[in-house]
Amino acid sequence: MTGVLSLLARLGRTVLAALSSVGRVALYAFSAISHIFRPPYYPRELLQALLNIGWLSLPVVGLTALFTGGALALQIYSGGARFNAEAVVPQIVAIGMVRELGPVMAGLMIAARVTSSIAAEIATMKVTEQIDALVTLSTHPMKYLTAPRLLAGLITVPVLVGVGDVIGIAGGYFVATENLGFNAAAYLKNTVDFLEGLDVVSSLVKGCVFGGIATLMGCYYGMHSGRGAQGVGAATKTSVEVAAVLILAANFLLTGVFFSA
Repeated sequence: MTGVLSLLARLGRTVLAALSSVGRVALYAFSAISHIFRPPYYPRELLQALLNIGWLSLPVVGLTALFTGGALALQIYSGGARFNAEAVVPQIVAIGMVRELGPVMAGLMIAARVTSSIAAEIATMKVTEQIDALVTLSTHPMKYLTAPRLLAGLITVPVLVGVGDVIGIAGGYFVATENLGFNAAAYLKNTVDFLEGLDVVSSLVKGCVFGGIATLMGCYYGMHSGRGAQGVGAATKTSVEVAAVLILAANFLLTGVFFSA
């Protein structure tokens, strides 16, 4: 009986700790969003974040989308050949890239590149007491460090997702026309005719949500890192893990919202 009670107590502590963490992250997110709309503003920090999150992430997102689209075309052609359905390659590549693979791959690449960078940067600032210096100078750390990065993520990641969708479809197009014998004009026509406005809207909304998650997790775990080099490393690792899981969970929920019917 004592062992059962001890097990239940440990389980209860674990659940309460998890709920407490969710509550802290939610409060942090609400605070960060509110600071976006309240002065003072730091346009220089915003421009730097737009460059780091958007422009400098374009090569890795573009290459990931290109190879994903090409591999998707090969897989669909190979699988469709079993049912004499090779002609569906353009349609499935388009819907697969725009609805799912484009946003998710871009989100995960942003989590790997941007979330880790933000968490390491802010955690290092905390360890070296630069955040304390900001407070001494009457500069709110949330306003100066988190709000510009969050706003930059909300703006740039949907753009990256849109560019990645186009590049991914282009990758499928090149593989299909050069290696699989598809007619170029027919491939493009099938792609355009099959995509709907809702597919594009869902892709961009997912990009906005994923960008917010990636930047928020980097800022949150950077702000709450432990002291020393070990604390910086732990914050960086945890931020990427949590961001990746939340992006996949958010993708599932958003897919249900847009396409449950």
